[in-house]
Amino acid sequence: MLRRAFVALIAAAVVTVPAGAASAARTGTDPFGQLLQEQLDAVHAAGMPGAFAEVRDGSRTWTPAAGVIDIATGEPVRPGLRHRIGSISKTFLATTVLQLTGEHKIGLDTPIGRYLPALVPAALGRQVTVRMLLNHTSGIGDYDTEIIKTRQDLVKLGMTVYRPEQLARIGLAAAPTNAPGAAFSYSNTNYVLAALIVERVTGHSYRAEISRRVLRPLGLRDTYFEGSDPQIRGPHMHAYVPWTYGRLRDFTSYNMSWAYGAGEIVSTAHDVNTFFRALLGGRLLTRALLAQMQTTVPQDPQNPGAGRYGLGIFAIPLPCGVFWGHDGGTIGHQTLSLHSADGRRQMTYAHSTAFYQTSPTAPNPIDEAITRFVITALCGPQPATTLAAESGGAALRTVDLAHRTLQR
Repeated sequence: MLRRAFVALIAAAVVTVPAGAASAARTGTDPFGQLLQEQLDAVHAAGMPGAFAEVRDGSRTWTPAAGVIDIATGEPVRPGLRHRIGSISKTFLATTVLQLTGEHKIGLDTPIGRYLPALVPAALGRQVTVRMLLNHTSGIGDYDTEIIKTRQDLVKLGMTVYRPEQLARIGLAAAPTNAPGAAFSYSNTNYVLAALIVERVTGHSYRAEISRRVLRPLGLRDTYFEGSDPQIRGPHMHAYVPWTYGRLRDFTSYNMSWAYGAGEIVSTAHDVNTFFRALLGGRLLTRALLAQMQTTVPQDPQNPGAGRYGLGIFAIPLPCGVFWGHDGGTIGHQTLSLHSADGRRQMTYAHSTAFYQTSPTAPNPIDEAITRFVITALCGPQPATTLAAESGGAALRTVDLAHRTLQR
């Protein structure tokens, strides 16, 4: 969820992990599974304390894991762990909004002032539509850039319980990024407002609506909304941020009320993959509504490799095709989930440290290792270096760019 502007403030120290930390058991005996495990081991060797993934190709599944759950105990990472998935929550919420659109309870091109007249300033409420919230073209400021300005704010954030209306007002009071509808500008405020609209039109909490419409029908029993409960229920990796003198600070116990509809979901790689396969396969939305979700705007008009953003989902080009999904970053836990257009080829990757990049532009060994893993997972066993060479390096830059957005 957090923007990369804070990397320079927070990641001043080098990530350190216990030497020789053991990886989880190798993934299967097939060569592709072994390659995935080796590449995830390389992510850990580059400095990431712990990482895991679930990769699918049709009915085949691989679950590599590397590093440690807790740097204090050295317990190895294993498949099936729960994880704060951050802004991947936005895809769950957008799916619910689109279902309500199909039921004629929400209009994508309806001004948001019609739903939230007491919260949104009148002029803005007439100009910004629901669609603009979902594709981040509203121009409304991002509340997290207002509440997180220094490293110490990360500590304060985890001790503060926020109401969603409070988050919305902070974002609405911030300087606008552009005129409504004029350009893409990522803002978590958009999805807090979208969640409040769901509550207004249904009379239920947005959590209850997502649970009823998505989680229960798909059997996503390891997915839930964390809210102000600072403890992650079930087995999980610890969450770290580089702090001082090369040490990691543990942010595992953390109040997530500041994320609300923009990023408070806890899930597993398996549940996230199950969700995206159902979504892209047409189980959650009609063909017409899925087409609306996949109607995109450029994230950076000057850089096609940055991909395009739809309604709670983005698309990025790789050498083997265009992949759909979302990323998510919280205070320590980060996740990247990408899927082929038909949902058959899938990868959800997660790791346990945020803000480890020490330069806003220079490549980081961890990012380079993640990039190779992601390209192999989605494009097959051909080495990522070969794919990168064939595309003039664009593949590595594209995935690295997508991964770096985890810092937002």
